Amino acid sequence: MFSGILMAGSAQVKKVQNDPAYDYKWLHFGFTVGLNTMDFSFRRPGNPALFADVSRVTPGFQVMIVSELRINDYFSFRFLPGITFGQRELTFFTKDAQSGDMVLDRRMTVESNYIDFPLIFKYKSKRINNYRPFLISGLTPRYDMAARKDYESDSEIFIRLKHMDLAYEFGVGLDNYLQYFKFTTELKISVGLRDMLVHVPDAQEPQYANSIDRLNSYVLMLCFHFE
Repeated sequence: MFSGILMAGSAQVKKVQNDPAYDYKWLHFGFTVGLNTMDFSFRRPGNPALFADVSRVTPGFQVMIVSELRINDYFSFRFLPGITFGQRELTFFTKDAQSGDMVLDRRMTVESNYIDFPLIFKYKSKRINNYRPFLISGLTPRYDMAARKDYESDSEIFIRLKHMDLAYEFGVGLDNYLQYFKFTTELKISVGLRDMLVHVPDAQEPQYANSIDRLNSYVLMLCFHFE
């Protein structure tokens, strides 16, 4: 039985590789479309009057331009400028004095429209027929076009975010070499390194900003690259 398995394995024919010289190009370009979900991590003061949390995940999307510089057979450097759209539903709760239960106080929809400048290193495994798994890691400076300079009383949003953030990104993916182009599926997470909360509370509703000591941004992305 064991010898039969060995014979069957040796009889397998290696598949024809699509564009076998693709990975030897020192520079190539493409574009990216994808989906995302955004979240916050919180650091709260001791015994806050309000408890802040992101209560619902909302889908967003991103569009990027791909440029990749080959370093060697296994490493490359990627620059993917683009725009990422998304939002978070920020929910505040109060604690009922009698029952101790958390009671909904207010919901705020916080939008973010990022201009992203990802600087990514890509480590690729050895190509297997027309597939090549990889790992990525890098930094992304980003600018939030939706961040407001002032509070707007009619919007009933009493949290303001800073414009500039710097995020660490890491993820995994799979290159699929097709006949005329390379199609890549990639899953990555972007972890904001800066405190994004503007620590100047609204004059009329200061309790919301005061209930948060630190606010960091998280973005989970599913990307589809066409190169």
